[in-house]
Amino acid sequence: MLIERGLRVMNVDTIGKSYDIAANYLRRTGAIPDGTSTHDPLLELIVRLFQRGETHPIRLANKAISNFESAKIAA
Repeated sequence: MLIERGLRVMNVDTIGKSYDIAANYLRRTGAIPDGTSTHDPLLELIVRLFQRGETHPIRLANKAISNFESAKIAA
């Protein structure tokens, strides 16, 4: 499904799959808390990476995980 947001078109399915993969991994490692609510910083990171051109769900999730963990280490 495509949703138009201004001039950008986002593939909700790709972003959703990527978020599910990344969130599942990060919850299992304890990097984000367990719960049913969406972890907004992770979702925002995935959307930014998607907007930069990464459209493959697994690569998108892997980049998001890497960036998320790097930001946590630097913090």
